[in-house]
Parts: sequence; C-alpha cells; structure tokens
Amino acid sequence: MRIKSICGGLTVALLTPMVSAQELEELVVSSRHDTRTIDVADTLSVSPDVAKLLREAPGANVNTNGPITGIPQYRGMFGPRIAVSLDGNQLAPSGPNWMDPPLSYAVSAQLESLEVYRGIAPVSVAQEAIGGAIDARRRRIDFGSSDAFTVEGRVAGSAQSANAGYQLDADLQAANQTQRFKVGAMLQDGDDAEFAGGEILPSRYERRRYDIGYGLRLGDHSLQVEYGYNDTGESGTPALPMDIDSFEGDLYDLTYRFAPAGDLALTTSFYASDLDHDMTNYHLRQPPGLAMWRQNIATTDNRGFKLKATLSDDAGTWTAGIDGFSEDHDSDIDNPNSPTFFVVNFNAAEREVLGAFIERQQDLGGQWSGELGLRVNRVSTDAGEVNGTPAMMMPPAQVLRDTFNAADRNQRDTNVDIVARLEYDMSQSLSLYVGLAQKQRSPSYQERYLWLPLEATGGLADGQVYLGNIELDPERSLGLEFGIDFQQSGLSLHPRLFYSRVDDYIQGTPLGTKHPATMMVRMMNMANGGNRADPLQFNNVNAELYGFDMDWRWQLSPSWSLSGLVNYVRGERRDVSDDLYRIAPTNVANRLTFAANRWDVSVESVLYASQDRVSGTNREPESAGYGVINLSARWRLTPALELAGGVDNVFDKTYRPHLGGYNRARNPDVGIGERLPGYGTNVFARVSYTL
Repeated sequence: MRIKSICGGLTVALLTPMVSAQELEELVVSSRHDTRTIDVADTLSVSPDVAKLLREAPGANVNTNGPITGIPQYRGMFGPRIAVSLDGNQLAPSGPNWMDPPLSYAVSAQLESLEVYRGIAPVSVAQEAIGGAIDARRRRIDFGSSDAFTVEGRVAGSAQSANAGYQLDADLQAANQTQRFKVGAMLQDGDDAEFAGGEILPSRYERRRYDIGYGLRLGDHSLQVEYGYNDTGESGTPALPMDIDSFEGDLYDLTYRFAPAGDLALTTSFYASDLDHDMTNYHLRQPPGLAMWRQNIATTDNRGFKLKATLSDDAGTWTAGIDGFSEDHDSDIDNPNSPTFFVVNFNAAEREVLGAFIERQQDLGGQWSGELGLRVNRVSTDAGEVNGTPAMMMPPAQVLRDTFNAADRNQRDTNVDIVARLEYDMSQSLSLYVGLAQKQRSPSYQERYLWLPLEATGGLADGQVYLGNIELDPERSLGLEFGIDFQQSGLSLHPRLFYSRVDDYIQGTPLGTKHPATMMVRMMNMANGGNRADPLQFNNVNAELYGFDMDWRWQLSPSWSLSGLVNYVRGERRDVSDDLYRIAPTNVANRLTFAANRWDVSVESVLYASQDRVSGTNREPESAGYGVINLSARWRLTPALELAGGVDNVFDKTYRPHLGGYNRARNPDVGIGERLPGYGTNVFARVSYTL
C-alpha cells in the first residue's frame, strides 16, 4: 500500500542527518478547556482494563464487553468514532468484534497518564476524531545533563477479591545526556468475577506484556525506538458471541525529533503493529452442539507515520503536518469438528487514510485567544472476494456472496475537518470558551465489507446480526460547544454545553422481508430451531447528540476536599422517532477526601439514573438506575514506598450498568439476553515502590 512505501522513503530521508544542539521534549500541556489528564500512578484502580480510568474524566464512560474489553464512550459516541492513540500513534484492533479495542494495548503498567481531549479535538491530534480523542502516554525518563546515568524504576503489585485477580508489573529506566534505556514487564491474571447473585461467566482473563526502549540524543537530534509484545491468553467476553483464546501482538515505534535553537521543532514518527487473534464459542463458555462450534482466526497489520512541524512566534504557534495510517484485516471462521465448514469473513479488507493539516493558535490581544485548524483526509478502502459454506448450500447466501464479489469494493472518500475555538479570560478566575467544528469519519471495514449477516460489528454487543454496505457515505458532524472555567477561593468549576448534528450517521436499519440476508436468517432459524431477529444493515441516517458535563472541586480546608463529575447526554435520530443505541445514562460522582501529611482517605458515591431513552431499531431494553459507595485509602510509608487499598461497592449492591452489554453465554446465574451485572463487593490492595 502507499503508506508502506511512504514510510520507507521518509525513514531514509529523515534519519540521515545527525548533528548537534539541544532536544525539545514533547510536553503534556493540560489547558483548562482543552484536556483532562488522568495520572495513572495516582489513581487507585486495580482493574486490568485501562479504559475504566476514563470514568475520571467529564463526558467519558466505558462500554464493557469483558474484563479487558472496555470500549471508550465520549458524549454518546464510541468505537471508531473516538480516536485512541498510544503516544500519538494509532492502532486498529485485530478482533472484528473489538475484543482488543485500541486502549487495551495501553496497559497501566507502562503508562504515565491518559490524556482526554475535552470536547472538540484539535485537527493536529488525530486523523478521524468525530467523537473525541484520547492519547495514552507511556512513562519515559528524560535525558540527563551529564555523562552519568540516572536510574528510575517502579515495581508494583495489586490484588482484588471480586475475581481473585492480581497484577505484577515493573519497569526500569536509565538515562544520561545522550542515551536512555527502558525495560518493562507486566503479568495479569483473574478468575470469573462474582456479584451478589452468583458469577459472571466467562469473565476470567490472563495477559502478559513486555516492553523495551532505547533513545539516542545527538545535539539537536534525538531518536527513540520502542518495542512492545502483548500476549493475551484465555479471556472471557460474555457480551459477545465468542471468547478470547489468544491475542499476540508486536508493536513498533520509531520517533525522530529535530529541535534547533529557536522556535522551530520537527517530529516524525513511524509505527506498526502485527496482531494475531484466535477466538471461539466453546473453550471458555458452555459449548453449543458440535455442529455449531465456531473458531475465528483474525490477523491485522497496521502501518502509520506522522510528520509534524511547529513554529512559534510572538503571537502564537503554527502547527502543520502530514500523516498516514493503513490497516489490513483477514478473518476466517471454521468449525474444528467439520473440516468442510468455513466462512471467509473478511479477505484482505484494507483501509488507508492519508491526511494533511494546518493549525494556528493565536493570541488575539487583551484577554482573547483562539485556535483555527483545517485537515483534509483521503480515505481509501478495499476488500478481496469472499466465500463460505453457507453460500454453497443456501441460495440467499449465494446471492449475498455473488453480489458482494461483483461489486466495486474499491471506495474513495475526501473528508474535511475544520475547527475554530475562542477563549476569553474575563479575569484571573473566570474564562469563557466557545468551540465550533466540522468533523468527518469514513466507514469502518466492518460497516462496509460485512457480506454475510453476522455479529462482527466492532463491539456493538447488541445481539443483532448485521450486513455491511459498500456504498456508505462518510459521517459528517457539525459540533458546537460552550464552556466556563471558574477557579477562586478553593472552588473550581468546569461546565460544558455541547451539541452535535450528525448527517449520514452510520446506524443499523431493518431490511425488507424479501432481502436475501433476511431470508437466510429465517432459513437458519428454521433449520436450527432458533429465534434470531431479522438482520440489520449499516445505512446512513441523521442523528444528533447534545448534553452537559462538568467536573468540579472544592477545597474545604487544608485537609478536606470535595470533588465530582456530572454527565448528561442525549442521542437521537433526526429522520425517525428513535433514540441512539447504548447511550450512557445521566450519572453523578461525588468524592470526599481527607488528606494528612503521609496518608489520605476518600469516600465516593456513584449514581446512575435509569435509561428509558433506548434504541428501538437495535431492540435495546431499558435499564434501572443504581448507586454504589466506594472507599479508598493511601499510605506513603516512605517517599518511595506506598500502600493503597479500598472497597468498591461496599454494600454489595446488585446492579446492571446500561453500558455493560447483554449476556451471551449459558450461566445459571445470568440468563441469556439479560443485561450483565456489575461486580459485587470488591476489596483491593496495591503496593508500589519507586526508585
């Protein structure tokens, strides 16, 4: 593909010169209206799923399909609508049902922070961020100022009772003025989780992660090489039709920076991942009859690059660059008990984005400042021919196969993003903010190239089977946001109002009774005695999302503080009377903290309203509201040694989160199709030592 050749040529061109000066390190800057930084080391969560930390950020939440399969949701949008990156580098999951969402590769053992771009993301941050952007930042020691090496490291262990889970992790880094080294390792393991009414089956997990890195600085130039190996073993995904047998992934990253004396900085990165995935419906959950055993083997190759230049002057900063990302997917389904059964689910499904952007951050004089950005993306998708046993035995499936193979599967979109933001500092304690943007996203490979009615839908987990649509148009969102930032006398408030009008929103819609996909599903029901609902097809509809979110903090005294979050979002169709699927209910979190010299303790209440504004199209059931109480404490024995612990769901409340998905595995404690429960009382502890 073009991106692979571009990456190779740019690598040779940019790594040839190595002369002397000083490097300008990339900094994490959290302005009041731009971002929310979640410090991973400061959080007391011991969950194996990093995505759950997003609940610390206003507007954010998590669609949970399994213990390590959390898909970020932001202001009602989720999945590929949210750009997720690791140190600015994109990643496409290997699982066609997003058993390995991008954030699952950003394990907490190697992370410093999660950077959530609040509201409208700048065009320089991500290629396609119609629903927001999240960047996971890895811990990395700075270069030193002498030839002597400075050594830093961290060792941590944690355990929790709800699933007998534990995590062990360590990283060691060393640096002097010209070199830096890094090694890291992590081990995670957990059993099936418990709730007040029994167990969630299957919800066990196991994962190993190993990372190494090397950096070299020569004057104005620096080079950083990173390699990570992810090995996920048997892990349950009870909201999906299959469970994880294995995930193996190699992640590569090469970053070059040039920062001569002055106001210019150049950053170039090349990155790749090779991912292999095996999933089944019989090895962790109670298997179906032998004829219905299914195994899906999927492979994904990702390649990307980003070239970015920044130039500062007295009035602001210019940022410009080009970037590219390609993903290649293969997915094959078989039955180990029947060698004649096969389905070529996705064959060489390709998706490539080439983009260019320019952005200006401007001091407008007085108390005014602003930002204006423009991005143009060229998106190309394609897929090879498909086949499968159903198409050889069932006329409707044969029609679906032949129609797909005869279609022009090579599609091209040109998308334009425009961002304008304005801030007015009325005083040192009060700022007003307004943002306006157009954002676009082209369909995912599942949305375009799912040729047979299946559940390979990028983690929708709605229990429906879908058919792709090669002719889909890109989504286009017009977004508006208003905000206030107030901070005075120990009180800080950061409320936001937002509205997004989405044209050509990609949503499953019903097919006619005479459509071959509908006929096939009904034939399968008759043959197997099933009651599968008629399939949906991905189509373009019109939608809107709007709401309010806020984070706040009140320092009551030097020792006591109150803090919290408020989130409300509504998503609905504009073309018909219906709501959008899997929208987070209104929720509020409040935390009271007492902090002494070397220890602190907190009590937190988390409240979720009922959700009765649900998608009729997706046959989504309503959910009841609930509230839980959590306790946590931290004790710093020495500057290097810290003990922490707590209790989640203190009163062992039985509740079923609206974003938790529906049970797909046979379980005496949770019926098929019931909404999955949250964990019961969970006692956890963590010990960490920092060099």
